[in-house]
This record gives sequence, C-alpha cells and structure tokens, in this order.
Amino acid sequence: MTGQSTHASRVQQGVEQTPWQLRMFSRTLKKKLRLRVLRDVLGHMDTQRCLLVTCGDNNGAINYQLRCLGGNWSWADCETTSIREMSELLGEEVKHIDPKQLPYPAEHFDCIVTVDVHEHLRDPETFTREIRRLLRPGGRAVITVPTGDRRKLANRLKNAVGMTREKYGHVRDGFSVPELQSLMEAMDLNPQRTVTFSRFFTELFELGINFVYVNKLAKTSAAPITQGTIAPATSAQLRSVQTTYRLYSIIYPFVWLATRLDLLLFFTTGYVVLVEGKKPTTP
Repeated sequence: MTGQSTHASRVQQGVEQTPWQLRMFSRTLKKKLRLRVLRDVLGHMDTQRCLLVTCGDNNGAINYQLRCLGGNWSWADCETTSIREMSELLGEEVKHIDPKQLPYPAEHFDCIVTVDVHEHLRDPETFTREIRRLLRPGGRAVITVPTGDRRKLANRLKNAVGMTREKYGHVRDGFSVPELQSLMEAMDLNPQRTVTFSRFFTELFELGINFVYVNKLAKTSAAPITQGTIAPATSAQLRSVQTTYRLYSIIYPFVWLATRLDLLLFFTTGYVVLVEGKKPTTP
C-alpha cells in the first residue's frame, strides 16, 4: 500500500507541475479538435519559418503544441491580456501586433497560421494582405474562422441566450467557406484545401461552458476580465474560478464523450472553417 501511495503522490506532483495552460488545454473541446485538424493540414514543418497569429482567446497552449511539429516558429497576438504568461510558457517572445502592419520583413515565412483572428477585425482585407506580404513565394497561409452562418442551430441558440458576437469580441459572426476563399483570392492567396470541423454537439457544450463563465463566473471574479473573454485567459482568472473548474474537470470525460455524437453528423458542415492558401511562386 505504501508503494501505491508513493506512486500516486508522484503522479499528482507531476500533474501539479504541468503548466496550467497545458492542464486547461487537456480539458478543452474545440481547441483540441482544432489542434488535430491543424496537425493534419500542416504536417511536419521540418526547418520551415512559421508564424502563428492569435487574437486574445489563447493562453499559449496551442503555440506549445504546434511547436512540436518542428519548424522555427514566431508568435504574435493582437491583444495583450495573455502575452506575458504565453511568453513564460514558451520561453520565447510573443509579440503584440497591429494586424494592419505586422512587424516582420517581406517574404520572411514559409507558413503563416492564423487562429480565429479575422472575425475580430474591421479590416480583415489589410490583415490578409499583410499575410501575403510576409510569405515567401510558394508559402502557405492556413486561416481558421467561425463559419458565421446564423441559420445553423447552435448559432441560433447562441443569439437566443444572449451570447452574441459582441460577447466573443467579434465584429462579425464569421466567414462562410466561399467568403473566406474569396477574401484570400482577392489578396492573391490561392485556396488549396478547405476543412470544416466542430459540429453541433461540440458547439452546444462549448456554448454552455462559455455561457456559464461569461454570465456567472466572470461577474464574481476577483481577477480583471476584459470584454470578449469567454474563458480564463490568465492564471489569476483561473484561480478565481478554481472550485468550479475542479468540478468541471471531474465531469469533463463525460462531456467529451457526449461531443462524440458529432460523429453521427458527418454529413453536415462544421462550425469552424479552415482554408489553406498558397502564395503564387511568380508575380
């Protein structure tokens, strides 16, 4: 029994030493799904120069996971909330950037990934043009956005319970596949591959989790929370909801299992759009 107790204690210590961002990531729904799709699309990055751009809804865990694909990564975020703790997790600088003027030289990157940035911007065209400028000829842009289709059931439920785009910090609901493809084509990024993911049940449970955080937990949090924050983005915000988060951690396996019902909806399009585009090799 003593040996078993010692082993259990070591396991618990190992869990507690894991950075809080990675512990949170292990209990996410849509973020883990997004990582799986990105891994499939990106493949192994070898020695490529890569850039990941995010917009606030990121604590550094997705950066940490993508870095495992190889490549020489740079990191940028359009908001400042999590940048310090993201940099600490990665042991590397995370730049705070203006999406209208990215602070990198032209034709510097082989691959640029943006995770749910465009829907936050009033001028997504300029941002997309900047992406093209930074890509070397033949380089890839991989862009993810919410679909923004108000006819889809989960999106109707979001609006019905008051989880409007403003609650997420969005200036628009999102982009359909044709809209995102057209935007990329207009900026001379030729769409190569399209994927949609995160179907109804994943979206439904994400909505429930976000609703509770925004409308209940965030209002009583001792840590400052900015508009558009739908989940803990800093260690202080997580500590403020620690009791509730522990309860969620207990039921998480059952929540995750319920989202597997999405497999029955294979014939439907997902609520998240990914388009991979390529910069032409000649002007």
